[in-house]
Amino acid sequence: MSSPRIRYLLLHAYGRGGTIRTVFNQANSLVAAGWDVEIVSAVRRRDALQFPLDERVPVTTVVDLREEPVPAEEPVRVGERGLVGWWRARRRDKRIDRPAREIPSGEFGYRFFDRRLELALGAYLRSLTDGVLVTTRPALNFLSAAHATNGVVRVAQEHMNHGTHRPDVQKRIVETYERFAVVAVLTERDRGEYARLLPGTRVVRIPNAVHSLDQTLANHSSKIVVAAGRLFPQKGFDLLIPAWAKLVGAHPDWQLRIYGSGEKKAQLRALIEEHHLYNHVLLMGHTDRLDDELAKSSLYVLSSRFEGLPMVMIEAMSHALPVVSFDCPTGPSDVLTHGVDGLLVPEQDPDALADALGRLMGDRDLRAEMGTAALLTAAAYGPDAVHPRWEALFTELTTPDGKRPASGAAEGQHV
Repeated sequence: MSSPRIRYLLLHAYGRGGTIRTVFNQANSLVAAGWDVEIVSAVRRRDALQFPLDERVPVTTVVDLREEPVPAEEPVRVGERGLVGWWRARRRDKRIDRPAREIPSGEFGYRFFDRRLELALGAYLRSLTDGVLVTTRPALNFLSAAHATNGVVRVAQEHMNHGTHRPDVQKRIVETYERFAVVAVLTERDRGEYARLLPGTRVVRIPNAVHSLDQTLANHSSKIVVAAGRLFPQKGFDLLIPAWAKLVGAHPDWQLRIYGSGEKKAQLRALIEEHHLYNHVLLMGHTDRLDDELAKSSLYVLSSRFEGLPMVMIEAMSHALPVVSFDCPTGPSDVLTHGVDGLLVPEQDPDALADALGRLMGDRDLRAEMGTAALLTAAAYGPDAVHPRWEALFTELTTPDGKRPASGAAEGQHV
């Protein structure tokens, strides 16, 4: 007997965000275990995927926004040719500038949605009649709750903590998430919060998994500190750069390397110039070899204003790197133990961040000791520890007795 199809719906599967990488990791693990998995991208703006994905996982797109014409080998949907096709295309084009109606404006991705995309997603969701649908952000969760009503088992993933959502999003969560078979969150604190808000709704905590624990370990002798993430306000690099300015006098031979791309690059570059940190803080841009860069460093720093579960931080820990982090909501303190595998300091406090960084930069033995502890912590987030929990959940949701039928590669996966 074949497995029911597991569909993951992402806003942009061709992007570079942490949620995309996490979902691809889940899909790779599931298909390797014999599951039927599909990635669905609400929109598509690029030709190529940015993260590794098993070739057995198909990727489909609801609305293709690439400027290039659709290749001739791709089928044209029935009804899209001739006068009828022209008329429908005109109607779609007129909807592009109309604002979304079903998604609250406080959703962090609101600007990426318009009425055309809402209608296309609604039609797609109503077309589904079987399998499991996993939606991966509030906007997609809200649309799934409203439109995926034709026999699909719905699972809502939350990749940010509840407290960071704006009031209109929090209100819609209470109104709609009770329609899901399961709401999956990343931390125990969030599990408790959602359970309180959604009595009678099943809420489970399944953390994201790092892509691998088989990593090159840092030796803590280099004088490089790494930070990584999108160059957006959430990541707090505008707080990290002034903190680093306080360290240059005592540690002039150390270097901060920030990996990532985003809309705040110009502002961050100006901040580096303002503090005369040209040779001390480098904006490295996006890299496909972050694991190699982490292995070359001695320390990882997290300066976020808020997080869901900071996966790059955990990946750094898998290289035996200690972490200095703001104790922001939520995530860092759910992973780190202060004084054991890293140092937690009050959120949005550059002075405290500088003091903690300086403590580890000045003590290689302490870096090595905390790095060893960090490696042990990261083991709990390895694929072998996390992904079987998704398999068990999907098995329970799709079979009457909660047992998955043995067939092919899936045989023996469950007892």
